[in-house]
Amino acid sequence: MKDVIIACDFASAEETFRFLDRFGELRPYVKIGMELYYAEGPQIVRELKRRGHKIFLDLKLHDIPNTVKKAMSVLSRLDVDMCNLHAAGTIAMMEAAREGLTRADGSRPILLAVTQLTSTSEERMHEDLLIEGKIGDVVVHYAQNARKAGLDGVVCSPLEAGMVKAACGKDFLTVTPGIRFADGAVGDQVRVTTPVQAREIGTDFIVVGRPITAAENPVAAYKRCLAEFVG
Repeated sequence: MKDVIIACDFASAEETFRFLDRFGELRPYVKIGMELYYAEGPQIVRELKRRGHKIFLDLKLHDIPNTVKKAMSVLSRLDVDMCNLHAAGTIAMMEAAREGLTRADGSRPILLAVTQLTSTSEERMHEDLLIEGKIGDVVVHYAQNARKAGLDGVVCSPLEAGMVKAACGKDFLTVTPGIRFADGAVGDQVRVTTPVQAREIGTDFIVVGRPITAAENPVAAYKRCLAEFVG
């Protein structure tokens, strides 16, 4: 199941299509985040699905359970392959999300819980969020809550993916952003690793943005990611 997901963090459909057209017959797995979804709406999802891409819809829902349930019911009609919400919204919210996302025939996209953002350091977690303990322990606790709620996995940094697998089982998915090439810049991420290290840790999917989208040759960068992560 291992795959590389390209974070299409663009401001418009035009910019997104111009980028993806460079891949020719390749149809990489793509992530649509808040910027692009809020700019273009559901139509960007429908068009990318029509073009043959798998889609991770990264909207990170976080609200009262009933609101999240209704929102997930709407998103389930878009036929995305993966979507997410914040684990901090409690087990009840995650259970409601799963119920809302599940269609009448019992099918649904992969549902993930976001644990701690890769831009959050342990210091910021302590001081800004008043969450005590080690960040790895907090991530594992959130992952265990997500598993109790019937979710398929979590979004976490590669540094915690191994701990999540150990606590929740090898079939519990880990999707990891914060990926940078060994010879690349870290940018605004704090807890990062390389595609090779992510493969060795055992994560299932890596989400890669600027190392591919800002590369001089994005297709070559994508193929390098695939080679280093999938093998």
